[in-house]
Amino acid sequence: MNKIDLKGIWNLKQLGRESIISANVPGDNHSALLTAGQIPDPYFRKNETDVQWVGEADWEYSREFNVSEELLECDSVFLNMTMLDTFAVVSINGKKVCKGDNMFKRYRVELKKYLKSGKNKISILFKSAEKEALKEAKNQPLKIPYTVNNQIPHCNLIRKVQCHPGWDWGICLMVSGIYDEIYLQGITSARIEHIYTEQKHSKNKCSVTAVAELYVESAGVIETVFDFNGEKQKISKNLKAGLNLVKAKFDLVNPKLWWPAGSGDQFLYELKVKIPDDILSRKIGLRTMEVIREKDVHGTSMKFRVNGVDIFCKGASWIPMDAMPERQTREVYEDLLESARLANMNMLRVWGGGQYEKEDFYELCDEKGLMVWQDMMFACSLYPATDSFIENVLGELEYQLKRLRSHSCIAIWCGDNEVIGGLGWHTESKENPKVYLVNYDRLNRELGKAVEKYSPEHVFWPSSPCGGPDTQFNDGWHDDSQGDMHYWDVWFGDKSFDGYYDVKPRFCSEFGFQSFSSKKIIDSFAIEEDYNIFSPVMDFHQRCDKGNINIINMIGKYFRMPKGFDDFLYVSQLQHGLAIKTAVEYWRSLQPVCMGSLYWQLNDNWPLASWASIEYGGNWKQLHYQAKRFFAPAITVPLQKDGKFEIWSVNDRHHNLDFKVQATIYNLDGKKLDSMDFSATVKAGNTKKFKEIKIENLKFDLDNSFMLIETTAKGQGETLTHFNTHFFAPYKSCELRKAKVKHSVIENKNGLAVELSTDQPAFFVNLETSGVNGIFDDNCVTLMPEKQKILSFIPKQKVTKDQLQKAIKVKHLAETY
Repeated sequence: MNKIDLKGIWNLKQLGRESIISANVPGDNHSALLTAGQIPDPYFRKNETDVQWVGEADWEYSREFNVSEELLECDSVFLNMTMLDTFAVVSINGKKVCKGDNMFKRYRVELKKYLKSGKNKISILFKSAEKEALKEAKNQPLKIPYTVNNQIPHCNLIRKVQCHPGWDWGICLMVSGIYDEIYLQGITSARIEHIYTEQKHSKNKCSVTAVAELYVESAGVIETVFDFNGEKQKISKNLKAGLNLVKAKFDLVNPKLWWPAGSGDQFLYELKVKIPDDILSRKIGLRTMEVIREKDVHGTSMKFRVNGVDIFCKGASWIPMDAMPERQTREVYEDLLESARLANMNMLRVWGGGQYEKEDFYELCDEKGLMVWQDMMFACSLYPATDSFIENVLGELEYQLKRLRSHSCIAIWCGDNEVIGGLGWHTESKENPKVYLVNYDRLNRELGKAVEKYSPEHVFWPSSPCGGPDTQFNDGWHDDSQGDMHYWDVWFGDKSFDGYYDVKPRFCSEFGFQSFSSKKIIDSFAIEEDYNIFSPVMDFHQRCDKGNINIINMIGKYFRMPKGFDDFLYVSQLQHGLAIKTAVEYWRSLQPVCMGSLYWQLNDNWPLASWASIEYGGNWKQLHYQAKRFFAPAITVPLQKDGKFEIWSVNDRHHNLDFKVQATIYNLDGKKLDSMDFSATVKAGNTKKFKEIKIENLKFDLDNSFMLIETTAKGQGETLTHFNTHFFAPYKSCELRKAKVKHSVIENKNGLAVELSTDQPAFFVNLETSGVNGIFDDNCVTLMPEKQKILSFIPKQKVTKDQLQKAIKVKHLAETY
């Protein structure tokens, strides 16, 4: 194959300046400037303000490359570019060949007439997106309001990552650069534009039609070879110049199906398509994916049904991994997505203020069984509905829908994030609602038509949140009878954690709470004088209005005032986890009324206080460890609400499980007060209430007691265990004992582990490793006297037993005040 890969080292300069630095491709201008020592680290302290000039300037990438005579003998030589951010003018040997204005498009440009044998030069000028947005604003026939989350105005008018100008968790870095593929390829007959499959399932059979979209340089007969499931089909067909479709049908008996994580295996078949000048392969999962909306006594259901089985969706929202795109590597994708899988998640929501992720993301989600709720890239602002804007968007969607169409992970396409909500937030749309509603509807209808045309097997969901395709203008923040819900009454509405009991969502696709970063992450952006929750630097690394106040206020409801900075960090992370645990455990107990809980958010794109369960850099917060437990396939949950105490067991497996539950009540000295044993078969995908009792009838001191719940669930050769701890009163009301927790690092057959013991009950015992990267198989645990607990350590770097012993810091709740 005649191909020149242009990844590597390029030259970068600010337009109008002579100074040239080296820049990586894939990569961005901020990363290059940082490496060259021309800007300070934008993530450190308040340096963000000192690098805003970068986004105001124009930047030129350039490099030389050699072209062979053999390449020039091809009938066509095209340039392929993806993720050009955003306003790009591409030149070859001084001649302009392409202008880009949408970072979500793929550009393929004919180059042959601009090339010469030997040395050639490519340059890409990136105009300031900030300035281009201002130009767009002047050309709009209707004023289009933008979200207050953006520090740079009018970025809703351009097709760039919507959180680049900042968000209520995001730094403002108006990066530009080349973030993905860039190469030249020569062809004499045709090239492959896309390959995807059409699947028809019946009992024990699957018919797979493989489709190749070919761009043909000149009309003629071309042989296309399809290779799938050990069968090759050669199809010779007379094709016209331009775009053609070539298909091959494969019939499989007893196909191996793809299942979401926790529901079965993720078998992937390889599909290869080859033509004389090109070859492309994809891994294909065979499965059906439906979104079931049925009327019932509660309203209208929202269930994801995979291979005929209803799946309770467990997961979180995904944002771009890093504000500096050069750091968005496959290794980071792997780390974050594996962390999601390890926490028993089966769905991630790619949020509409970010980006359509690189192919690595979707390949890994296929492999790990992580379904993807895929937003289109619109969030919180309003958007134009002019002919030119819609044409630009449809160009991006044709590419993205065809690119992602056959990824088994793709579960649903959603038109936007909270844009319907935006109609009621902005002054302009509130004063003239009909005009802006028509404007919204005009664009949204085109998005739906694009899904129907380019990915017809997928459901188009107009907006998140909304009631569905026919009822999208309901109040998705408070209407829990239909569609998906964004429930923010606890964080933004100042309700206590019991506020999660106020709703019974059919599918909650966004809800959250915040916490501070761990000390080792704060050390990466702050110095000792900043170690105060309300210091200027800590405030700077908190982008949500009243964010720190909300954290402190909730601490006051449940906990005693922490005595030091490190204690504040610990307690904030603890209550973060308990907030989401309260919601998820209750909503899981409601299934099949509720069939999904996706919290906000999985990850951060720079270090700060946020809603994320995984800190910038990949460290697990306490929430993520708790998520591993509350998302486990078989759990028992205590619910204390409406003056009653209940015990429920939940079975997410697709077969019945025999549950044995032991619920033991202790006083705070660890003395056993009472015990309740339950056993029953819990049906597949179902729940069972084991106990209900009025709080007033509990025969022990609520302020001086707690319950440990141990669950064993067996079925079809597997044994599942789950542990839960419940307090009957706010933690601040309980006189927790000052337990002495001991730890020692040991080596066993699985590697390094930490052995924990205590002299008195110790709650939410949490281990952190300063200077050593890794995670534990469990954390934030309850310790009882005379019962050792061993936590396995999973390192992300080479580490010795002595190094781990020195790095570990142990903290439990009673130590924090």
